[in-house]
Amino acid sequence: QVQLVESGGGLTQAGGSLRLSCAASGRTFSSYNMGWFRQAPGKEREFVAQISVSGGSTYYADSVKGRFTISRDNAKNTVYLQMNNVKPEDTAVYYCAAEIPWGGDPSTPMEPDYWGQGTQVTVSS
Repeated sequence: QVQLVESGGGLTQAGGSLRLSCAASGRTFSSYNMGWFRQAPGKEREFVAQISVSGGSTYYADSVKGRFTISRDNAKNTVYLQMNNVKPEDTAVYYCAAEIPWGGDPSTPMEPDYWGQGTQVTVSS
């Protein structure tokens, strides 16, 4: 198992930047694909970005492509989401997620096995 704790959320203005961090524990971080999802009030949770075990492959939702960057540092057991040029529609609770690799298509949204507790991101207009 792996436990995930997000941090870095907060309030920023449209056009600004935030960096979310997800710290993992359980000594198995490097065995998982990692990703970020988000959920706005009254809406379903949606996929944002994912990164493969070694960091060699990334995949993004069209809505954030070119603005957000996912990365990981396996030595620090941490995955990041760099959010640039944020928009009000980015406002949501952002969840870190871990998936046990199963050999599926890396260019489709991951199906997490573990979730973090979420961190609020609010973008003002």
